[in-house]
Amino acid sequence: MKDRLLKTSAVLRLISDASLWIAGLGLVAMTAIVAYQVYMRFVVNASPPWTESGSIMIMSWFIFLGAAVGVRENFHMGFDVLLYFLPAGAKPWLRATTDVAIFAFAAGMVFYGGELALRGWGVRIPVLGLPQTFTYLPIVISGVLMCLFSLERILLRAAGENVDDVDVDADATMTAD
Repeated sequence: MKDRLLKTSAVLRLISDASLWIAGLGLVAMTAIVAYQVYMRFVVNASPPWTESGSIMIMSWFIFLGAAVGVRENFHMGFDVLLYFLPAGAKPWLRATTDVAIFAFAAGMVFYGGELALRGWGVRIPVLGLPQTFTYLPIVISGVLMCLFSLERILLRAAGENVDDVDVDADATMTAD
């Protein structure tokens, strides 16, 4: 079972890396669109109407994908201050509690974001011509990824793998000396 978890973790690493690359490309694309909008507005004096809503939509995609990668890489919010004060045996429990809370929040993102996405299918974004679903789809996809990534951490920790951030433990040990 542990081998299967490690293989799944390798696949999730690839998904996380791909999400990070897509988010990075989205950031570059949004920057280019905003630069194009500024050029068109102030130099040509004819700003295209699609640039603002297009850049905002791209921004929501890279923010939510980046947040999902943050869960996988353990860059999310957690109980980090408590980690310095708790004994070593309590730290995995606190980190597991954080992962369960993230999973629950992400499941809510999937459920409620999915409802918004379904309701927006019949509504079109006027300047883009896309269904409004594309505005809410990043919430759902990010929620699914966050669920997968937090579940991965929970299962790997239960299997005895060290998935916790050892830097915090090392810093606490160094300051105790």
